Amino acid sequence: MSAQSVISPVASPLAIERGRARAWRHLRANPTFWLGAIGVVVIVGAAVFAPVLAPYDPNFQFRGEGLTPGGDPLGPSARFPLGTDKLGRDELSRLLFGARTSLSAGIAANSLATFIGLTVGVVAAYFRGRRLQLTAFGRRLDLPMPIEAILMRITDAALAFPALLVAIALVAIIGPSLGLVIVVIAGVLWSGTARIVYGRSLVILSSDFVLAATAVGVGGVRMVARHVLPHLVSLVVVYATLGIATTVLFEATLSFLGVGVPPPAPSWGSMLIEHVGYYRTDPRVVALPGLAIMATILAFNLLGDAIDDALDPHQWR
Repeated sequence: MSAQSVISPVASPLAIERGRARAWRHLRANPTFWLGAIGVVVIVGAAVFAPVLAPYDPNFQFRGEGLTPGGDPLGPSARFPLGTDKLGRDELSRLLFGARTSLSAGIAANSLATFIGLTVGVVAAYFRGRRLQLTAFGRRLDLPMPIEAILMRITDAALAFPALLVAIALVAIIGPSLGLVIVVIAGVLWSGTARIVYGRSLVILSSDFVLAATAVGVGGVRMVARHVLPHLVSLVVVYATLGIATTVLFEATLSFLGVGVPPPAPSWGSMLIEHVGYYRTDPRVVALPGLAIMATILAFNLLGDAIDDALDPHQWR
């Protein structure tokens, strides 16, 4: 994401409305946006309508008809458009249901990570310089550091740890499941959003209209809801869109390493590792899930980059 769109000055509400209209015109004229949007619609549509589009149960094994006489995966045919895997399961059905698994995990994890990062970033910026006061047994206790410093040190610590290694360790200790994979991915990826939102929120809270609102008694939740969050929408939308590509790849990596969504649920990452031994004799069974992962990441990245360009005034002509 470009630096200008992150640190640009906060505009007035009227200027924001005009800017949004101009950004939408710029977005519609950008072929990258349409390429990414069409790709996202196709991939999400395939995931949503997988039960309708899939010709077979993704876990049903056609032992006799779905394998060659030597027991190898069957190539594309009229009955199996993309062939079968090593267990005689229809590859097209598994790709469609794999899209549902990978996208649901990626989108859910990204949404949770965005929510955590947004909350931490806004709270840290709003309570900048303030100390949390606790009362226990009739005595008042002051924390040694301001709330902002505590939250940002936690964020920095989360950024310092290698996210993939932490995720692998947590899933390996607790046990793989779809819900746990979502929580773990969100738990290791929220810190980047928190740091970016924190910096932007500081700019917003120091703007003239926020200072004027504070002078007339506006504060707390009302201040954040009316004057901070609306100015964070564009930033969050861009990073959330780009973040989906990251979380989908993260989930595929965990599944490839055997600590992701447990079988028999189809996942693109697990489909890769199951057939890695066929990359010489039948590269199709490895290439198909790999291409699905690549297409998904490319589509969301193109869409996110196009939105970023549209929301950056320095890109307007």
